[in-house]
Amino acid sequence: MEPAKRVLIVEDDIHIADLLRMHLQDEGYQVTHCADGSQGLAQVRAGGWDALILDIMLPGVDGLEICRQARAMTTYTPIIITSARSSEVHRILGLELGADDYLPKPFSVLELVARVKALLRRAAAMSRNQAAAAGMLELNGVRVDPLTRQAHLNGEALDLTPREFDLLYHFIKHPEKVFSRLDLLNQVWGYQHDGYEHTVNTHINRLRAKIEADPADPTRILTVWGKGYRYAGGGAS
Repeated sequence: MEPAKRVLIVEDDIHIADLLRMHLQDEGYQVTHCADGSQGLAQVRAGGWDALILDIMLPGVDGLEICRQARAMTTYTPIIITSARSSEVHRILGLELGADDYLPKPFSVLELVARVKALLRRAAAMSRNQAAAAGMLELNGVRVDPLTRQAHLNGEALDLTPREFDLLYHFIKHPEKVFSRLDLLNQVWGYQHDGYEHTVNTHINRLRAKIEADPADPTRILTVWGKGYRYAGGGAS
């Protein structure tokens, strides 16, 4: 039998946290709750989590900073952000920092549990797909290994966030294919976020800064005006 999935809730509203804990435990998850952002960040850094549920407004460190630091770690963990701040700017900021989903308060606890289950299923499927497609890919001076989740540029290790790695790996698996921003949201992020396509732009700009000699004149991740982006199949060292 597989060990229970571990879910960390960082939420200062005890009533909400208790409801989430009860419903997630009913689904068979092992749940830990932190009411303080600093304690939550310490738990995230300790690692070993299968999913994170983060409130934005927290005493100590806020949920967006926890999200940012979680995404800087080498291990990918699904993240859902919840907040009474339902304005578009906070949703966008959460997504750009790497959150997988955003649920404004008040929300249905059952809906949040369903989203956690969906994200965990997707993470498991990604892991299986990467194992099935084991073997390094190399193109245009960039080498990616889906098992170790490491990437190299001309033999030098690249410091990529989990989402940057997923995006780069997706491009290299499909050289010369043009993807719209919505295509990339659906296929790399794994869900629809209509209106948030600029999140893709942000990640592509960060990738270009790491893999292009001149990010303003890229030779790998190319813009196809009016259509999207493609990864060039060769020609750069």
